[in-house]
Amino acid sequence: MKKSMAFVATVISTRFRVPPPQTQCRFYSSPPSPSSNKLFVGGLSWSVDEKSLKDAFSSFGDITEVRIVYDKDSGRSRGFGFVIFSNEYDAKCAKDAMDGKALLGRPLRINFALEKARGVPVVVPRLSDVGHLNRHRH
Repeated sequence: MKKSMAFVATVISTRFRVPPPQTQCRFYSSPPSPSSNKLFVGGLSWSVDEKSLKDAFSSFGDITEVRIVYDKDSGRSRGFGFVIFSNEYDAKCAKDAMDGKALLGRPLRINFALEKARGVPVVVPRLSDVGHLNRHRH
């Protein structure tokens, strides 16, 4: 198994002209999975607080938790948060209805939240990196 994963890493680094990592890679069998009742809400205005976020989503069903992420140093909102519904149907309805809608003048970006295991690194490719890779293809 380790040899086949090392081979895959080598093929990827060669094909996309990415230098192989200098440290040993660890591969995990299960990537983070989307939580079916927890929504990631991005694009929040700094003036949005947990009460106004809950009010914006409460018409879609029973909300068990609302959390906005704040910067440790400044105490200012980092522009995103989470809304957790009691069931996945309500979360899906809220996502479908609210994604792209404005809240206090800013369009919301809503996705199902990824549950990450503590201590396990999560690597998500950036869209700019994908564009960089496509430019070098012949």
